[in-house]
Amino acid sequence: MFPGPRIRFVLLYFCAAFYLLTARSVVAHAILVESSPALHGSAVGPDVPLKLRFNVRIDPSRSRLTLIGPDGSTQALQIDQQAPPDTILSQAKGLHPGEYRLRWQVLASDGHITRGEIPFIVTKA
Repeated sequence: MFPGPRIRFVLLYFCAAFYLLTARSVVAHAILVESSPALHGSAVGPDVPLKLRFNVRIDPSRSRLTLIGPDGSTQALQIDQQAPPDTILSQAKGLHPGEYRLRWQVLASDGHITRGEIPFIVTKA
């Protein structure tokens, strides 16, 4: 009918181990929750504030933002070190109207690096 106490213990042990191993892999990377400008959104130039909010704490000193312009040129952006622990703040200045891509790379509090890109359009003020 029912398994003995030793078998129940072994089954419980393996179920708990499986849960702990798979649960960690689910939360292993920073996931972008919100961005401004939004993905495929637009912003009024020439100065555009940038905000990326994640589902976990990130290390801003080991994270990177790069702006790719309409002509393919790249510009490293400085990250505000005073932002909330799950947010990256920066400012892109002097942007002309056109299509831009914000490439980001963050180091999550668990040590995993996550990368992504946000295309957006800058319009004239």
